[in-house]
Amino acid sequence: LDLASRLSFFLWSSIPDDELLDLAERGRLRDPVVLERQVRRMLADARSVALVNNFANQWLVVRNVRTVAPDQDLFPEFNENLREALQHETELFVQHVIREDRSALEFLTADYTFLNERLARHYEIPKVYGSQFRRVSLADTNRRGLLGHGSILMVTAYPDRTSPVLRGKWLLENFLGTPPPPPPPDVDTSLREDPVGARPTTVRERLEQHRRNPACASCHAPMDPLGFALENFDPLGRWRTVEAGRPVDASGRLPNGTQLDGPAGLQQFLLAQREQFVTTLAEKLLMYATGRKVDAYDGAAVRQIRRDAAVQDYRWSSLVLGVVKSVPFQMRISGS
Repeated sequence: LDLASRLSFFLWSSIPDDELLDLAERGRLRDPVVLERQVRRMLADARSVALVNNFANQWLVVRNVRTVAPDQDLFPEFNENLREALQHETELFVQHVIREDRSALEFLTADYTFLNERLARHYEIPKVYGSQFRRVSLADTNRRGLLGHGSILMVTAYPDRTSPVLRGKWLLENFLGTPPPPPPPDVDTSLREDPVGARPTTVRERLEQHRRNPACASCHAPMDPLGFALENFDPLGRWRTVEAGRPVDASGRLPNGTQLDGPAGLQQFLLAQREQFVTTLAEKLLMYATGRKVDAYDGAAVRQIRRDAAVQDYRWSSLVLGVVKSVPFQMRISGS
């Protein structure tokens, strides 16, 4: 019964249904064949939309779209319709990957998204009409995958400017599983503002000044190049080629010497780190499923989830089944 309850709250965010309870009461739910059949049934059920709305919003932090307040003087075109459309795009995309049992790598590479006319106009994608969302193919490789979603680009920016630091930190935490250390308590993390009447400077130029402090440079080295690769996207996720009167420089070099050039280059870099990406996704999914932090002793289980999923091209169902069959999911920590 405990397993039935944990499984139901994981996939449906609700109590078990009669079929699940009946199997649990008869002691059949721990049969691997029965358990897998139930997981697939529950994923196919409409109630699994809760997994999208709750897990995806937690993992990607797109729930923060509701509270972002872009500078109205700089972005007068932003309104509540656009806010809702940005969040809905990401929810529909993740729901499609989950319900169609697509590979988790499509979070990085998908050449499609879900748009209505308002959002398509925001992205400057033609021939999309009406208020209804529909699947749209993306010819622009820079817009592909989750990193082309305005929801994510907006929650990793400030109200009046982009932030390579926030975007780089978000990628390290949510895609690569290597969160940076917090800044030293005595370091000023703000960027110098341009003096009144002075030539406007780009965010890159202000960050270069900030990194002249050696204490800042060490923390920024792994973050900033990742964020710089997304600098062609403004704080609302629109494509731009000019900032402060100069061409946008979306290049960066990681500490190991890897060169990144724009969103397409970042996508290829992340795809080359697919095992690290899927491992991080498995950790996030296991943490959501168990309702607790993933600790070092869970590492073997997480790696096993990733290895088993690789055989199935990292299909979503293989990740979910790996979590459900894992020791951390099926056992409870003593005293908890």
